[in-house]
Amino acid sequence: MKTKLILFIFFLCSPAMAQLERKLATENQEVDLIFHAPRHINLLTVEPLDKNTLHFAIMHTFGTLDGGIRNLYGLDNGANIQFSFEYALNENFSLGAARSSRDKFYNLYGRYHLLKQTNDEKIPFSLSLMAGAGVNSSDYSFLPEGSPSFQERTSYAAQLMLARKFSDKLSIQLSPMMAYFVDPREVYFIEGDQNLYMALGLSTKYKITGKSSLTLQYIPNLNSDLRSNLGIGIDVEAGGHVFQMYFVTSQALNEQYLLAGGNGVPGEEFRVGFNVNRVFATGRRR
Repeated sequence: MKTKLILFIFFLCSPAMAQLERKLATENQEVDLIFHAPRHINLLTVEPLDKNTLHFAIMHTFGTLDGGIRNLYGLDNGANIQFSFEYALNENFSLGAARSSRDKFYNLYGRYHLLKQTNDEKIPFSLSLMAGAGVNSSDYSFLPEGSPSFQERTSYAAQLMLARKFSDKLSIQLSPMMAYFVDPREVYFIEGDQNLYMALGLSTKYKITGKSSLTLQYIPNLNSDLRSNLGIGIDVEAGGHVFQMYFVTSQALNEQYLLAGGNGVPGEEFRVGFNVNRVFATGRRR
């Protein structure tokens, strides 16, 4: 009788013990999907890539909506398009390259993930760094002074990304940013000797279904004479892709141009934009 009682208690406790073991095994794991993709509207996020994976993104912004139906609300005014590739050398470090059609701008950048939020709250947030350099390759032979030098065409950007997933629905990221930028023409940007730009980016995601979220991006420019950038949209996961559709006040698609100006007035100069994100496994992850 005692043997039967012991066996009964053992089998009764086994499911509870197994559940406890699973809980202990997962409570210190990293939080998944703080954002849907490594890019959120225009800005990079803390979302890491697995080792030996490649993130490919196509980004578009069109003309302003004030053109009305005659210009199909900006779609007829041409698009600024950026292609980017980012490859993860390991779980914490990745290298990327991008090319924007505006000014034929080539950009190289790296992301390093210092901290990753965990389920047990021992690490309550994720922290990442981004640094990059880009070159404007447009033809400036028409300038009276002649074509600018390579140094005059080169600009730099850096971004600190601090993010937290507060719940299954809400994620927020703060992004102190800076850029050093020189434009030989001084057409799209503020005239003068200003070359150093600073901003504080805000990115938020609010999940509305299992595969879609409302998104917000706000980049208040700390240079008082420059407009800030605002974007609102929706992210949708479908068939291994993340589609991002949004309205934004800037045509720019890289950090240097986002900070250096050219932003419109919210409510008056919104543009349609969309991104397509895809991650590919290129080799063994371990």
